[in-house]
Amino acid sequence: MNSYIKDYPRPQLVRSDWINLNGPWDFAFDDDNCGEKHGWTKGFDADYEINVPFTYETKMSGIGIEEAHEHVWYHRELNLTKKEQKRYIIHLEGSDYNSRIWVNGKYAGSHKGAYERASFDVTELLNDGNNNIVISVSDSNSIRQPRGKQRWIKNNFGCWYVQTTGIWKTVWLEEIPEKHIKSIKLTPDLDNASIIIQAEFGNIPVSVFEDEDKPYSLSGEISFSGAKIKEFTSSISSDHLKVVIKLSDYAEAEWGIHAWTPENPELYDLSLTLKENGEDIDTVLSYFGMRSIRTENGQVLLNGTPLYQRLILDQGYWKDSHLTPPGEEALIEDIDKIKELGFNGLRKHMKIEDERFLYWCDVKGMLVWSEMAACYDFDDEAISAFTDEWKAVVMQNYNHPCIITWTPFNESWGVSDIRTNERQQDFTKAIYFMTKVIDPMRPVITNDGWEHTVSDVLTLHDYEEDGAVFAERYTTKKDEILSGTFAHSKYKNAFAKGYTYTGQPVIISEYGGIAFNTSKEDEWGYGNTVASEDEFVERYRRITDAILDIPYIVGFCYTQVSDVQQEVNGLMTMDREFKVDPGKIRAINERATSFHK
Repeated sequence: MNSYIKDYPRPQLVRSDWINLNGPWDFAFDDDNCGEKHGWTKGFDADYEINVPFTYETKMSGIGIEEAHEHVWYHRELNLTKKEQKRYIIHLEGSDYNSRIWVNGKYAGSHKGAYERASFDVTELLNDGNNNIVISVSDSNSIRQPRGKQRWIKNNFGCWYVQTTGIWKTVWLEEIPEKHIKSIKLTPDLDNASIIIQAEFGNIPVSVFEDEDKPYSLSGEISFSGAKIKEFTSSISSDHLKVVIKLSDYAEAEWGIHAWTPENPELYDLSLTLKENGEDIDTVLSYFGMRSIRTENGQVLLNGTPLYQRLILDQGYWKDSHLTPPGEEALIEDIDKIKELGFNGLRKHMKIEDERFLYWCDVKGMLVWSEMAACYDFDDEAISAFTDEWKAVVMQNYNHPCIITWTPFNESWGVSDIRTNERQQDFTKAIYFMTKVIDPMRPVITNDGWEHTVSDVLTLHDYEEDGAVFAERYTTKKDEILSGTFAHSKYKNAFAKGYTYTGQPVIISEYGGIAFNTSKEDEWGYGNTVASEDEFVERYRRITDAILDIPYIVGFCYTQVSDVQQEVNGLMTMDREFKVDPGKIRAINERATSFHK
């Protein structure tokens, strides 16, 4: 991949001029919320030194205090040689929840949200030389903001864990040309052997769009495995451009189209250059995968072929860094070990992961269900916060071929009365249709697990531990389960009232959760614990075989990749050590199914 730069935070839009601002920052708690009043925007007496991007709650931050503090401040100096005709953008890849930034004591902007990228143009505030950067972040225990698995009371409980406060993803400074490529949206059209490229541009004067000479143009080069296969140039007549590039009409046409699959995750490299009067003024690197994903006749089709999804629930927590991966190598390790276990995909649960993780899933062929962090209340504030952030997430991660499903809601979290409450039903439908407008390609699951409204896939959560009971339930009660008249799990039905099955693919998207015996009272898994590896594997085999043998079920998602704090039902420990022989799990996962016969 010609776009790969180690630790680069935005692998789908790469420029060479950037500075990683991770590392030591001055840090202070502001429990009285008086930092701004006392002039902290210009700097402050630090309580601690913190290792960004790890939050103060984690060991890797260098602080490791788990008690909640709602207001925190960061400060560091940056020495910079400013260049003319350049703009400077500070990006926060993830900062939870209300973030504000000052440069040299001057306010640069604010952002509300935790999971998507926030960007601030600080060009006019920077000095040529030394600069002071100050960031304040306010978080809370509000259940009206998307918080995912973060606790909102003093101690951990159930499957909710230590809160994440402040900066938890990479902070970086990007140098871009005054006139530049602002964003790109890449849509593969496999049926027509084409890639659709949509680009937006920044700071091009509106007046030039009426110029007959068309001084601005966008040039592109597409290559595969280092071989150039396509070049193109399009004139620019507005602040955005859409071009459709055929990939099949080049000299080496016998190669055909290289389709992206989990078995062969083939990717095309893309270089785009903005030109002014024929001169290069901005170049970005990217990549794309040619693949289609749709549902049809009870199947999920990848590139027109039925796809059996062997997924695993992945919460993306680490022992000493919590939601923040310890490094890029940790992301790669997780993907490799998931593949070693015989899974072809994962459901990223209640978290929008570091975009480098999506890059490596693209490269290694790991299917991803992208799931939003939940609110736990339903009112106008929660609706607004959730909608704004989910829209930003979908747009930010749209280009990654590994993402094959959007999952905005899970188990009626945040819409607890959806079974009968029409307003909550309408909210999930609104999110469904908004997502489909942005991305008509991918399936959208409105309420993973139960009580669906409109949904492209019917997903069911069932932690029944007896394989024979599971098989009997989904065989003899098939019609009642699919119609929503039978509670398949925890007294929950497949559909909210007023909605019913319309032929969607059926996937068991949570099951298992087996834990070994533990002496600690607060540690748990689903159902009875097991005492040995043999007992674990036998229970896993029985319930997984039951799923594999039911013809109308076209995929599963096992809970889960690794232990997470008090939840100890992972196939690995939090230190990513296998609890059971991965080869035994792989053999069960990959056996022939009735679906494939």
